[in-house]
Amino acid sequence: MSSNDGRPSFLYSLKAVLWSFVGLRRKSDFDKDEVKLNPFHVIVAGLLAVALFIGILVTIVKLVVS
Repeated sequence: MSSNDGRPSFLYSLKAVLWSFVGLRRKSDFDKDEVKLNPFHVIVAGLLAVALFIGILVTIVKLVVS
């Protein structure tokens, strides 16, 4: 079996979450997501993306205020 045998990967889920944050997704990508995304991976990727986003915002605010 190959490493990509139809099972959802975390990196694919992370990529889908990050593109969703930007708001730029193709219709064909949404159609693939129904089949390829693992809900657990999406939740973990979403939490990581939110934590990173908040960290970046806090860092920017600290730099501007100081």
